[in-house]
Amino acid sequence: MTLILFNKPYGVISQFSQHPSRPSLADFLQIPNIYPAGRLDADSEGLMLLTDNGALQQQISHPDYEKSKTYLVQVEGLAQASQLARLREPMKLKEFTTLGCQAIRIEPPGWLWQREPPVRERQSVPTDWLAITLTEGKNRQVRQMTAAVGLPTLRLVRQSIGPISLATHPLLPGEWRDIDPADWPRD
Repeated sequence: MTLILFNKPYGVISQFSQHPSRPSLADFLQIPNIYPAGRLDADSEGLMLLTDNGALQQQISHPDYEKSKTYLVQVEGLAQASQLARLREPMKLKEFTTLGCQAIRIEPPGWLWQREPPVRERQSVPTDWLAITLTEGKNRQVRQMTAAVGLPTLRLVRQSIGPISLATHPLLPGEWRDIDPADWPRD
């Protein structure tokens, strides 16, 4: 069984098939018969896990297994206590209602790489960093949540999935490594 940790760069789509205008996973990983366990949209960066084992893929990505996923989110504006409280509660969005989650303000992550292209900066509007931990992962969920509380997302980096984290397995964007499947807890 194979388990690959990959740091997906900004702008890369989370599929192996070629895309007409964006790089795909195939531009970084030439390992046969592996598949992503979950996705990140092209505008998001960070941790992806890939495997050749369907049961493991299901355990990592399916919401029934309630594996936590932590995202570092740079937002436009300074997060107020009331906005963080709203993020933590179930939230009715356009197409779904979220489960409750964890949301806290954090210092800008000093270990985080520079994004290419850089995040836009506006001198008159401050930014803040949040850590948001979910046990679900619907399409563009974090972006919709932060927008709903008046804090548009500028940058979104998935730091961890379950016990696997870029903090303990540091990689630069586009880098990958094999990890021991035993590091993934069996349910």
